[in-house]
Amino acid sequence: MLRSLRDKKHREEVGLYAVEGEKVVSELIAAGHPFEQIYGTPAWGGACTHPIAEEDMARVSHFPTPSSVLAVGRIRREALAAGELERGLTLALDGVQDPGNVGTILRIADWFGFDRVLLSPGCADLHSQKVIQASMGSFARMRAVVADLPGALAGLRVPVTSGTFQHCPTPWSSSGARDGASPGRCGGSSPARSRSPGPAPPSR
Repeated sequence: MLRSLRDKKHREEVGLYAVEGEKVVSELIAAGHPFEQIYGTPAWGGACTHPIAEEDMARVSHFPTPSSVLAVGRIRREALAAGELERGLTLALDGVQDPGNVGTILRIADWFGFDRVLLSPGCADLHSQKVIQASMGSFARMRAVVADLPGALAGLRVPVTSGTFQHCPTPWSSSGARDGASPGRCGGSSPARSRSPGPAPPSR
């Protein structure tokens, strides 16, 4: 069962996902992310609910070279609350199919203080190993919701800016344009942004 969680179809059937690797699991635990089970070999020094021998980890691992830990979490489908997009900063992604890009954008949105990331159904699966790993812990901190974008963004009473970008998102200016950049492409992504009036996201 653990090995089959590599496949999106099986993840959705059982409502579980798996993430493997010392660094990413440590980051998620440190961020307070809840796991159902944590399988660890003797080489893993962190929290562990199911001790497992190295040869058994090799059989269930998602990697050619197994790591010392594999954690299983329950898929929780977030839903937008009424009027939620009228408040704070939202980064909306349309059809971003590369999981590494989705994970990186989650991390950038977390870093620059966005309140949520909205993803169209055509985006890469949030619960894939590559998305979670690329987010570097932001998977646990950043609110991410999969929704039909035209329906979610229709009728908003706040400014909405859309476009494609040469690179992944960087800080926005208060005028709604990206600082120091002109429109281009971002690995096939089409980010859109909705925001309520207020200051630009904080820089660090």
